[in-house]
Amino acid sequence: MNTTSRTIAGTILIALGLYVIFNVVSDKPEDWFWLAIWGTFFVVIGFFIFFNKKEDNIEEIKNNKK
Repeated sequence: MNTTSRTIAGTILIALGLYVIFNVVSDKPEDWFWLAIWGTFFVVIGFFIFFNKKEDNIEEIKNNKK
């Protein structure tokens, strides 16, 4: 995954997670907990994708061998 696609995917997941966390669309308090869990999950995965630079280094090494 190159820098551009990593930035786009990470930003979209972080935005989706924050939207789910802060825009609680359900009136039932039981659903708020699960929405917060899913939102946090999306934010964590988004940050992981956004800041994962090891994969780009691996791709550079593979390209240099050819």
